[in-house]
Amino acid sequence: MASSPRRDEILGTAARLFESSGIRTSLTDIADACGILPGSLYSHFASKEAIVVELVARYQTDLDETAEMAVADPPADPIAAIITLGTAIAECSVRHRAALLLTYYEPPSVFSTELADRARRTPEKIVSAMHVLLDAAMARGLLRPGVDLKVFADRIAKSMLHVGFGVYHRLRGAQQVPAIKCRMLLEGIATAAPSDASLDTSPAHDAADHVIAQWRQLDAAADRLAAITSAARAEFSRRGYSATTIRDVATAAGMRPGNLYRDIESKEHLLEMVLTDYARSVDQGWTAVLDSRSSPLEKIDALCWININAVSTFREEHRIQSASLLYVPPVSKDLGLSFPAQLARLSDLLDEARRAGQVVVPGRTRDLRARCTYSLIWVPDNIVDWLGPAETLRFARETFLRGATSS
Repeated sequence: MASSPRRDEILGTAARLFESSGIRTSLTDIADACGILPGSLYSHFASKEAIVVELVARYQTDLDETAEMAVADPPADPIAAIITLGTAIAECSVRHRAALLLTYYEPPSVFSTELADRARRTPEKIVSAMHVLLDAAMARGLLRPGVDLKVFADRIAKSMLHVGFGVYHRLRGAQQVPAIKCRMLLEGIATAAPSDASLDTSPAHDAADHVIAQWRQLDAAADRLAAITSAARAEFSRRGYSATTIRDVATAAGMRPGNLYRDIESKEHLLEMVLTDYARSVDQGWTAVLDSRSSPLEKIDALCWININAVSTFREEHRIQSASLLYVPPVSKDLGLSFPAQLARLSDLLDEARRAGQVVVPGRTRDLRARCTYSLIWVPDNIVDWLGPAETLRFARETFLRGATSS
């Protein structure tokens, strides 16, 4: 259907509501916000899903056009072109934040097969365009040989998309975030990075390994409540939160629904328990690393290792947390249950590392530097899947820590 002022108004209103209230936003909510009757809305869109389809289509078209423009001509300066493309991807993710959130993860109960297929479409063109620019940089000797450009292209592109998840665009100096993150991945943050062997044997890395080993023993020591949360974790991940019932969880735990209610108040309470346990485990790792007798740079490296293993070990929790964005989109610049405390500790660590001359992190403010660093010590789960934890850490060291550029 052709665009019209009323149709565009409905889409814009729906996008704002999806950004704040998630997929639970109804057609009535959208009609009320537009100041029209639901019946009038049906003359433009047959269903809520039709609105979502249109929002997603516009988002994906914008991404594709961004990619095509980036490689329309050979770049005079490949590094500058990489940063320009990264910035354009980030700006697109902010413009289409609702569609980004709606396509990040899609439980079967929410989307039809048609919409799920569209939502699952990976942003291949922007990753491909980034790969082309990285190839050009490598051909001119601007990148170190041995850097996996396929993985690196995906890492940069996805990192730029993630700018749209939170509300970083509301931060002071937020317009700098894409360029800062690109430069951190290209140039690294370490002034002189230690060898892998040295980092692997640091007290911080040893502390991380100790916590990771404890994570893997959790199921062996499961009690009744842990068995319930374990069953909920598996069902929420497999079915999606909205489609999972208390009966499903009880069956998976080998219990009757009535008996399960003796331990939990509601499905919402159960979800909170699952995600709180996950956050507590990650916090345990962060605390062990930050309290170790290591240099600041060794601690930053070990935090990467903790986060990589958190994604690998707590795969279901990570998936559930991602899915929750559909229902409760972030409205604050402080994402997650433990984000503010972790960000504060990371800010202190970066200050210590900078005073010691171990790192150079771009960004005008302490908060901005910490937020960009925090986002990059979490490596996307698809890269952890591709490479495995050990190789993912090596990749992170060769980019985020040491820098991929040859200078």
